[in-house]
Amino acid sequence: MLDLMKIAQTEASGGDLLGLLGGLFEKSDVRPDGYPDAVIWQGGNHDGSTKPVAHSLTDAYALLGTIAAADVLGLPYYAVPMWSQYRHDLKLEPLSWFGNMPCTSIKWSTAGDAYVNDSHGGKVVVMGKSGNAPLRTQAGVYCNVRPYGCVTVVRCMPCLPYSQDRAKFNVDPKTGIVHSEMNTPGVQMAYANRRFLQMVHETGRLGRVAMKPTQAMEDGINAGLLSWMLQGTKFNVGRRYAVDGYVEHRERVDSIVALLPDDFKDGMEEWGGQIELHIADTNYGLLLWDLIEHQDVIILATDLDGDRLTDLLADVSDPMRRFGDLVLQKVGAKETMNELWGAMGYTTGNGRDMTSVMHRMSGPPIHEQTLGSADAMLLRLLDGDESMGGTKKPYDPRIHFVLIRDAYRDANPDNKALHAWLDAALDTFDSVYGNDRPGFIEGYKALKEAITPWGA
Repeated sequence: MLDLMKIAQTEASGGDLLGLLGGLFEKSDVRPDGYPDAVIWQGGNHDGSTKPVAHSLTDAYALLGTIAAADVLGLPYYAVPMWSQYRHDLKLEPLSWFGNMPCTSIKWSTAGDAYVNDSHGGKVVVMGKSGNAPLRTQAGVYCNVRPYGCVTVVRCMPCLPYSQDRAKFNVDPKTGIVHSEMNTPGVQMAYANRRFLQMVHETGRLGRVAMKPTQAMEDGINAGLLSWMLQGTKFNVGRRYAVDGYVEHRERVDSIVALLPDDFKDGMEEWGGQIELHIADTNYGLLLWDLIEHQDVIILATDLDGDRLTDLLADVSDPMRRFGDLVLQKVGAKETMNELWGAMGYTTGNGRDMTSVMHRMSGPPIHEQTLGSADAMLLRLLDGDESMGGTKKPYDPRIHFVLIRDAYRDANPDNKALHAWLDAALDTFDSVYGNDRPGFIEGYKALKEAITPWGA
């Protein structure tokens, strides 16, 4: 058994967390491209037949929950130290280590408002804030895919369409950077558009596009890239923008196209499906209708609009259930919406179980997850009363096991024995936790006893 409380106390007190964890893991020979001196650890059963996954060790339960779950499951993994103090001390270099690991990875959202020690004995806000933006840039991330219920959002990133100063607007033909207040990388925009079309083709779902080409000039370029990409394919475009972005910005779009690999559109002549082009704002209302009507849909959005869409997707089911309860009470029904929700075919919860996959232009994807109140819950663990006198429930580490299952399935798509074992491990987790959630330490010990590690 690991001493999880000691790890939590060491982090909370600003102790030697690097030394403590370095004693728990082996040093790995695997190194991210371009970083021969990176600190990379490994653990689990490296049996040679199962491809490992890289974990980011960030903060609070993103660190503690990952260590506990990895220990319970015994799967082969790499671990990259990148908690707030460590990445601050190393001027964000651990983000580059993690972003360039040559394997499928799991990234937990890092503390965005953490105070860390500076070099003069004071406190400062951690460099790079959450670290998300520099990590995505260094890792070559071009989109973030978030499936939830019947709706999947493909969020192009980094891609912030706000420029309206035509005098300053251009595309750098050497880099493909769309010059604006945000300097959006056009090449990554192209990859996100292609990912969206590929998903619509492969799934048969309706494809909706959420852009503002009439207001934001970057989205004019983005719409132009999509228009160029649709040429010669079997897609049917229903609703269209009044102005074709490729007609309006042909020279600028072509300068980005010239930077793409020669085989970028190979095979796309056989892709098909239904595409609808919407002004970004209308997708918030459409998303509600899609959820209500069980419309299987994939939405392509730029960065901030995509973020707002996924926030709405995460938050909307609770008020929908609340409104349903009010209607049921009004008509005198005995059922509750919680009872009817699943029976009616809805699968969305409260957003905490929404997974996210970031795709890189080269290398396997990065599975991403945010832990909203993990720091507050960790403090309750350290204070000795996780339930706060029975008013709260202890931390639920299920999302760690779900995310690990998704990442290992992704890294090992043909290993059916592993897939079955991962599903069985999650079933065991659910039986251990059940309705009466144990404390975090007690739950860890119960899982250690109930789950036979991989390859044991």
